[in-house]
Amino acid sequence: MRADAARAESLVTLANWQQAPWNRWSFQRMRQIIPSARVSRGRGPVRELPAAPADLDGLIFETSRGTSTLARLLSRSYADGFLVLHRGRIVTEQYFNGMERDTPHLLQSISKSIVGGIVGVLVGRGVLAEDQPVAECVPELTGTSFEGATVRHLLDMTAGTRFSEDYDDPDSDVRLYERAAGWQPAEPDDELDLLGYILGLPSDREHGERFEYRSILTDVLGLVVERVSGLRFAEAMSELLWAPLGAGFDAEITVDRHGYALTDGGLSVTLRDLARFGQLYLQSGCWDGHQVVPAAWVNDTRYADRTCRETFADSDDARRLGFCDPEQTECYTKAHYRNCWWVLDPQLGVLLASGIYGQTMYVNMFANAVIVLLASRPEPFDAAMNGDVLQACSAISSALTLLS
Repeated sequence: MRADAARAESLVTLANWQQAPWNRWSFQRMRQIIPSARVSRGRGPVRELPAAPADLDGLIFETSRGTSTLARLLSRSYADGFLVLHRGRIVTEQYFNGMERDTPHLLQSISKSIVGGIVGVLVGRGVLAEDQPVAECVPELTGTSFEGATVRHLLDMTAGTRFSEDYDDPDSDVRLYERAAGWQPAEPDDELDLLGYILGLPSDREHGERFEYRSILTDVLGLVVERVSGLRFAEAMSELLWAPLGAGFDAEITVDRHGYALTDGGLSVTLRDLARFGQLYLQSGCWDGHQVVPAAWVNDTRYADRTCRETFADSDDARRLGFCDPEQTECYTKAHYRNCWWVLDPQLGVLLASGIYGQTMYVNMFANAVIVLLASRPEPFDAAMNGDVLQACSAISSALTLLS
């Protein structure tokens, strides 16, 4: 295994680390590829997760390929780590592809949901308001496409800035942005960092008009977190969330050449620590009597408001992302995107954090379950596989409910 890892390391480059098969190695070793800042877990005690093991591998459910078992789905989903909590106890914890309990794994866009939680802490402390103009927090944004946008517009992906999220187009904004973030080799004339790229983005429409998923909006939230906290993002995350959470290990986040963190997708954390974050939301932001994230923030994430629900239901982008069957229109009337979380069913409390290449965190408040899958798939986006994973999560939740 050491020989295989050494061979992979010699083949992985800044140009290919997100591509298959190299991402099977790189997603567990981000700090060896891109400069990264440490998110300290602090010096407090680890919030332990007791065990209550159950065999779920033989669980049967329907997928796009027909009937499957959980073990079979994990085998074809390029899983690196899989963990299920029920009532705060570990039901199953599995590692693949050389990943271990202390291995930080790239989260991609699950990072956004963590940023949303940090913003909730700042709002709860009264140092930030949802309706606060973004340019008031980050003055450099005055006169840019973000002028007039509020923190709420960023949280719900309704700001009017134009940004293409097409991962299959090498010239799309999201791929060009990776060069500014240090995720891809720079061209000879590249001089921009993350902030510089953000400042140059054009406007597409009025703020608040409709939902459209754009990663860049969460990076602006990261800047807001830095400015109102007076800390670099990694330090703010440690102080406001990671240490109070009782995480077992330090996290890390990639940074550009000027130290700006890629908050839309650059976080790496261990499997258990991600499950702890999901459990925190399941428990309305509270753990061991300590309110880490305000309960009102978690409740607002779950239920949202009418404007949020309507802008999501009317969005073609929600359908493109494949979290609902396009023929099942009732899904869109109850689902929404709020505070950097996908909320699939407000009544049951089904929340989803999702990232490209297979990262999934599924919180089912009714079933008292948290399900985490970290992976390194060959394609950034596979709607059929995403649907299959959600089917598995639903089946697991139903099985655990019966065990209660």
